[in-house]
Amino acid sequence: MKLTRPRGTRDFLPDEMGKRRYVERTVRELFGTYGYREVETPVFEHLELFATKSGEQVVQQMYTFKDKGGRDVVLRPELTAPIIRMYIENFQKAPKPLKFYYVGPCFRYEEPQMGRWRQFYHMGVELIGSDEPEADAEVIALASKAIEKIGLKNFEVHVGHLGVLRGILQEANVEEANQDKVMSLIDKGDVEGLKAHLEGLKLKPEDQNLLLKLIELCGQPGEVLNKAKQLLKNKTRALKALALFEQILEKLEIFDLKSYFVNLGIARGLEYYTGMVFEIYASGLGAQSQICGGGSYRLAELFGGETVGSTGFALGFDRIMEAVKIQNVTLPEDVRVKALIAPVAEEVRSEAIKIAQRLRESNIAVDLDLMRRKLSKILDYANAIKIPNVIIVGPKEIKQNKIVLRNMKTGSQEEVEINKIIEILK
Repeated sequence: MKLTRPRGTRDFLPDEMGKRRYVERTVRELFGTYGYREVETPVFEHLELFATKSGEQVVQQMYTFKDKGGRDVVLRPELTAPIIRMYIENFQKAPKPLKFYYVGPCFRYEEPQMGRWRQFYHMGVELIGSDEPEADAEVIALASKAIEKIGLKNFEVHVGHLGVLRGILQEANVEEANQDKVMSLIDKGDVEGLKAHLEGLKLKPEDQNLLLKLIELCGQPGEVLNKAKQLLKNKTRALKALALFEQILEKLEIFDLKSYFVNLGIARGLEYYTGMVFEIYASGLGAQSQICGGGSYRLAELFGGETVGSTGFALGFDRIMEAVKIQNVTLPEDVRVKALIAPVAEEVRSEAIKIAQRLRESNIAVDLDLMRRKLSKILDYANAIKIPNVIIVGPKEIKQNKIVLRNMKTGSQEEVEINKIIEILK
């Protein structure tokens, strides 16, 4: 019987894992400099957590099952809802704002293609407790800085505000569930479906046209905002949201984010977003170019908590790694084994093990021949897996408290005192 991995999943081999861990470390360190602290939530949660406001598409793609107690549970499709559930259980009375970051796998049953997997990985942050424009601006700036730190050059930041779109629908007395449907259709780019849905809502033709014009606005901030103000002359709620949006954009420049687009066609597929929303796209990924998405939301009250403003984002880790490859970003090599220890006789094998342990205790990565090969075969093996040095342990050298250190790149070798190996290999 031949066993293969499940469709939509991957095995990450050592070289790939080295790159992924480097990127992960880079982003973790950056999150820490902004005051975010790491948290972790369960891989599976109660179904109700995601059924409330995750959006129609996400709900359809969830891995759901009954546990042995008959309870409906789900493999998490995203991480914002679990973080808010954790916040309600543990941190509601804590000083605000709370700044969390997370790294972990998520699961959705969707058709596998480039950039889409059934098990995928997110890195992200949640800032809980502030409605101020600088909170939204910091989150956007942090997302952009993370992608920049990874080394990607060709990416675009697009920022929008759902309050502008929802303001029009609210003034037209459209129920929230139908507003969510409108946002979902905008997020999918389904213009024909959107037109049909707006017709079904019996929205005034001028409001329908206004929405359709707004979602096409994308470009430089000043230009887009001026056009939006002209279109929204008599729309009080939408104009109020636009004024709040301008405050966020003013703060972005102070956070040193000068290159971005205002895009009023961003709606996001998750229904809990309420205000500012943003997405980041990387070139070279085709239809799956989005590598980050986020925005502001009010989710705690839906889970039985107190009303609290929140903002966050998730980096699509897998798509970022694909973009790294496509854009030929050079990542530093992962920490590799610095030397292979080669005992050339049975009587020095114990001494070779002692040398290996001594180096490892000094945080020097070394390997040890465990196959009892001849020296020529050990050298072939070191070459094959690109170990830069071989420490040859022989009876004559051990008697003199020495080893032979061979440089595999140049082929040169020298006798070295055992107590100096650590200094040389560090």
